Amino acid sequence: MDLLSPEAVRAEFAHSTTYLNTATCGVLPRAAVAEVRRLAEAAGAGTPDGFGDFDRVDRARDAFARLAGVAPDRVAVGSAVSTHVGLISAALPAGSEVLCVEGDFASVINPFVVRADLKVRFAPLESVAEAVGPDTALVALSAVQSADGRTADLAAVRAAATAHGARMLVDASQAVGWLPFDASPYEYTVAVGFKWLLATRGVSYLTVSEEAQHTLTPLHAGWVAAEAMWDSTYGPMRQPAHGARRFDESPAFLAYHAAGPGLALLERIGIDAVHAHDTALAARYRAGLARLGHEPVPGDSPIVSVPGLAGHQPALMAAGIATAARAGNLRASFHLYNTEADVDRLLDVLAG
Repeated sequence: MDLLSPEAVRAEFAHSTTYLNTATCGVLPRAAVAEVRRLAEAAGAGTPDGFGDFDRVDRARDAFARLAGVAPDRVAVGSAVSTHVGLISAALPAGSEVLCVEGDFASVINPFVVRADLKVRFAPLESVAEAVGPDTALVALSAVQSADGRTADLAAVRAAATAHGARMLVDASQAVGWLPFDASPYEYTVAVGFKWLLATRGVSYLTVSEEAQHTLTPLHAGWVAAEAMWDSTYGPMRQPAHGARRFDESPAFLAYHAAGPGLALLERIGIDAVHAHDTALAARYRAGLARLGHEPVPGDSPIVSVPGLAGHQPALMAAGIATAARAGNLRASFHLYNTEADVDRLLDVLAG
């Protein structure tokens, strides 16, 4: 069976709304809901199964690594992108120049801005590559813009950063899960798990290239960051973990138990198929908007934002259609559980 057919999708999910808001938060598959329920009930019963399972955390790490095109030992797990970015920010020498994108998501900007001893510059998304200069130490940007779905020319930025000896930090939170994404060209990438990866809040991933391992200090190292984790619960660790696991935070187990089924579903379908499905729905919506006389922000991602229509979001929600109001835009985002009927229903309501 085609796993993107409406019948197959209905078997995997149980949402009751016309849900077009994955860029805010994805829908949990039924299997993920069941995993969270099992862990919560075991915790409530006071049985060892309620402690949480590190093997499930590592399986999520491994699955994310496959989706991101890196080895598992290049992936650290945590709870929030801002924490990962803060680790990178803390490692920069005073006076370092960081180049960011105008209007990018705050979590990829603020950890640098709050350091008064860093020089933070901003450039429009379309001209970031040209803005990289000889003094730039780090370029930090999102692969896909949260506010409006515009995609970065990462290859051009990588070439410019390499030419000037700068490192790159890419936030793939609005990319990995629908867009074929390779983290290996970049020193650092970050991504949350609760959007296109179909988990809950409390899951985030940091990739660190082998060459950049020495640039970061595991400032929030607990016992889980030790090479011999179970022998390091008391006193100083003898040795940090090999690879990026030294940057691990203690996992939020409910969130990581939820992460596995969503990642498994994405791998079963294949990101290329998800990409084709999601972008086809977005193209259908764009064409319908044009017929209604609306002009969305240009692009070809499954995040479609329409300037001036943010005020429609409450009425759409009242009609059972979940969208978002972002930066003055009405933002709709399409993922594997959406259908052409969802697109048409949104257009019908916008048409009045």
